Amino acid sequence: MKTPLLLINFKTYIEATGKKSIELAKIAEQVAREQGVNFAVAPQFSDLKPVSEAVDIPVFSQHIDPIRPGAYTGHVLAEAVRSAGAGGTLINHSERRIKISEIEETLEIARSAELATIVCANTSGVGAAVAALDPDMVAIEPPELIGSGVAVSKAQPELITRTVTRIRDVNKTVKILCGAGVSYADDVISALTLGTDGVLVASSVVKNKDPKKLLQEMAGAMLDHRGLRLSASASN
Repeated sequence: MKTPLLLINFKTYIEATGKKSIELAKIAEQVAREQGVNFAVAPQFSDLKPVSEAVDIPVFSQHIDPIRPGAYTGHVLAEAVRSAGAGGTLINHSERRIKISEIEETLEIARSAELATIVCANTSGVGAAVAALDPDMVAIEPPELIGSGVAVSKAQPELITRTVTRIRDVNKTVKILCGAGVSYADDVISALTLGTDGVLVASSVVKNKDPKKLLQEMAGAMLDHRGLRLSASASN
């Protein structure tokens, strides 16, 4: 996975269910392609296959269970989401939290299924603990700010910097994301400035009346932070 990364979690919002999930994924793909930024999407399980067939940007599952193929009715198998087109998975999202022992097992299963992994953490301590398990990415997300419209990068910047420091103490290479309340382009810039490699967004994009415009603004912020849009303008 290339960074900086912006991942859009569709959750179970009706605005990103069924055909609407494909429409939103295509919008994300268009903006990513036009502006040369890294976007990924995480639709519902039932929409993984149609979304992955409709777009070329990375598609993540919202969860997998720590199980091997067998008699596990109602569970989510890593090989199943991989077969449906997912290239990665979220693990331990605050709305689908699992035990640390289950995170470790899930990471092993995800690797065997060739799925990239983003493990979510609600505190800096949990972030450091899961980073030691060597996922591809760790995402710091205080649950009280999720869906609040108040970005963690602004409300709790010290949480991000503390988490980055603690994670780097145990893992020098894992990518670090942040989420919860990320709603505007400025929130993206703040997150990147604090040392993260990208952001997770959800309702601010999915429920927005003009998601394309917001994604364009966020993409512009990603480019501005790297100095790319400025240099591109100068070359023209």
